[in-house]
Amino acid sequence: MGAVASGLALASAVLAPYAVADDVELKQWYLGAMGVEDLWEVSTGRGIKVAVVDSGVTETPSLNGRVQNGKDVTGQSGDALDDYDGHGTTMAELIAGSGRGGGLKGLAPGARVISFRTSLENKLSSKESDSAEAIRAAADSDAKIINMSITVDFDYPQNREAVKYAFSKGKLLIAGVGNDAEKKNFIGYPAAYSNVVGVSAADKSGKVAKYSEFGKYVDLAAPGRDIPHWCDATFRSYCEGEGGTSAATAIASASAALIWSKHPNWTANQVLRVLIDTAGRSWPKDKPSDYLGHGLVRPAPNLLKGRGNPGPPDIDPLTNKKTPGVKATGSSAPPKESSAPTANPRESEADSEPAASAANVKSDDDNDQLWIAVGAAAAVAVIGGAAFAFVRNRRNA
Repeated sequence: MGAVASGLALASAVLAPYAVADDVELKQWYLGAMGVEDLWEVSTGRGIKVAVVDSGVTETPSLNGRVQNGKDVTGQSGDALDDYDGHGTTMAELIAGSGRGGGLKGLAPGARVISFRTSLENKLSSKESDSAEAIRAAADSDAKIINMSITVDFDYPQNREAVKYAFSKGKLLIAGVGNDAEKKNFIGYPAAYSNVVGVSAADKSGKVAKYSEFGKYVDLAAPGRDIPHWCDATFRSYCEGEGGTSAATAIASASAALIWSKHPNWTANQVLRVLIDTAGRSWPKDKPSDYLGHGLVRPAPNLLKGRGNPGPPDIDPLTNKKTPGVKATGSSAPPKESSAPTANPRESEADSEPAASAANVKSDDDNDQLWIAVGAAAAVAVIGGAAFAFVRNRRNA
């Protein structure tokens, strides 16, 4: 199969850079849209560690005291705290950054990140893929969430086995689906693996980005458009442009950290089930969209209103199968409503059909509303781009 055609999930569109002193937090539109000040009154992600499998994470002022050295699997000079690209550091800041020094503010500023440096676009490694080693190392760490803002076009057996291993260790694995929808829209891995949450990129209105890859492996959507990022490994300035499904993945991971911090006794399955349960959508929960999955990630309904059914701790909500190594005990409060589909959506087949417009959907749990959708003062905008949201059943990966 040759050398891996590995690529960043970060979109390549980059506009003009701007100085760190300009305070990029003002450009992080989703912070206000998601009502973070209210969220942080309840949870900041404290006590949760997120493994960042990426190009490394440099300890910028925004990450001071918030990142630890995991493992470098590239075999090159330096360690996992040496970011050779700037990509991994951007993801870490989007997850847990403090915003100090005019840097990015993380959605879960109380969380911590562990850096696992892998090769991206063959920049450092001559091996087919070293991601598997990084994922396994992350699985053996005390991180609860593994953020993989990376994508490859091939299903490498070692990567598949590494994902299975991490899942069996009780980790919540989240990955970007990729940014080549306008060119090739290949199936992206590791997002396409059945135990990985595939995340697409959406804009302020909730509309999927044109470049965001689509298919049966898209599980959730998160903000990915118009999000600043480090221009390069010199860390002198941020660039405007597209955060892509990379940024969307990091924001989804941070959302999970907020919920898990609030409910520390939950398992990864329960955290994910609540993310699915409370996601903003205008289509049935058991018929996810090829473009936006189960909907837009929104931690607010759970954190501020206690919504979302955690369900059984040992059942994967994506496959409805038991999770190896996870016991069926220790479930939290009784469920408010059933969130599991009646059939395994990753194994059945169904014809696609257009999803109902959000404007025509009446909901008593705000599922037809946008990022916040809680409280009288919350934004009441409906999900845009319903024409892009076609329902389908899951693929079996």
